[in-house]
Amino acid sequence: MTLPVLSLLETRVLGVLVEKQHTVPDSYPLTLNALVSGANQKTARDPVIEASEAEVQAALDHLKSLSLVVESSGGRVMRYAQNAGKALGLPPQSIALLAVLFLRGPQTAGELRINSERLHKFGDILAVEAFLNELAEKPWVRELPRQPGARETRWTHLLSGEPAPGLDSGSAPQGMSQAAGGEALGASELATMRANLDQLQREVAELKATVVRLCKELGTSA
Repeated sequence: MTLPVLSLLETRVLGVLVEKQHTVPDSYPLTLNALVSGANQKTARDPVIEASEAEVQAALDHLKSLSLVVESSGGRVMRYAQNAGKALGLPPQSIALLAVLFLRGPQTAGELRINSERLHKFGDILAVEAFLNELAEKPWVRELPRQPGARETRWTHLLSGEPAPGLDSGSAPQGMSQAAGGEALGASELATMRANLDQLQREVAELKATVVRLCKELGTSA
């Protein structure tokens, strides 16, 4: 299959479907509401986003057009399942690695092995690297230049286009897609990044207040 070009939200939705298929099989296939929650999850996600129900539905529609997602009408609401392995012609090991890259951004082979454990248990890092190298030949993933002071290189997926400039130094997120709806999604992601910055600033302020309070209780200076 030709390399599809997906937006950040589309890769996030696809990654959530792969993840939840393994972690909450009783609730799988997922409803739209469950997908929105999974896409906006605050843990095990990088970057953290705040996608609306309409945006997730649009992402699903595009993924369905590529046969990466299938829809079922069992029960009162529509449910969605991933079809990436069949559509892309990839084994479960490769789908697991791609899903973790979709959900968490660039990672080292060691991080990928740990973070994909619930999706597929790789015997060792060499096994992870073997599947990454196969994906790189397509090329659907790429090994980034080693960061200054880093012991290992990181890997990123290419289903959202070429990595943004500076990604190799950890200063920028995965590049935006030029797929349909990309402009509207870009605005949403910018707002999300600002919201994340505001949240970090609030958390820092709360930590400072906690330190001051503890120092007062201990009778020491901050």
